[in-house]
Amino acid sequence: MRKATIKRETKETSIRVELSLDGSGESDMKTGVRMLDHMLDQLARHGVFDISVSANGSDIHHVVEDVAICLGKAFAKALGDRAGIARMGWAVVPMDDALAMVSVDLGGRGYAVIDAPFAHLTVGEMPAELVRHFLVSLAAEARMNLHARVMSGDNDHHKAEALFKALARALDSACRIDPRLQGRVPSTKEVIEG
Repeated sequence: MRKATIKRETKETSIRVELSLDGSGESDMKTGVRMLDHMLDQLARHGVFDISVSANGSDIHHVVEDVAICLGKAFAKALGDRAGIARMGWAVVPMDDALAMVSVDLGGRGYAVIDAPFAHLTVGEMPAELVRHFLVSLAAEARMNLHARVMSGDNDHHKAEALFKALARALDSACRIDPRLQGRVPSTKEVIEG
């Protein structure tokens, strides 16, 4: 059962994330940030993960950051020792005028390279800089390499949505069990440390 529940209580936020890697794309998002809910819905639907997020916080920055931390921890916990997974995945996704590429490696090391310029200061009600911050925080806590790039686009909403859809598809590929591995850890070290 590749599932995890993560709770985080701080002076600034109260977060609960439930994740099933082997889901059906069901989502239940209640973060109080409509744009974040919309992006997380894309992650669940297009990654075919079941994700439930409940969040309350003093400001948008801390809510977005702490949701990313908890979701990253949930991925790390649900993946366990990462035995048998494909480990790497990538996707290129269009969204009308926008085109985004995401590549991930669930190899146990958190690192992010994000090239996602936005024309405006906000995407919906969410500060545009928080798209990058969410992805960096997610990568650190999930212990994955994440490269994300908006390759083209004019509409900021479309660019953000293409990024999250590409992230979903890349994670779906990387999290899948590869039967050829017969349960082995996908590393020449024969261990993925975390």
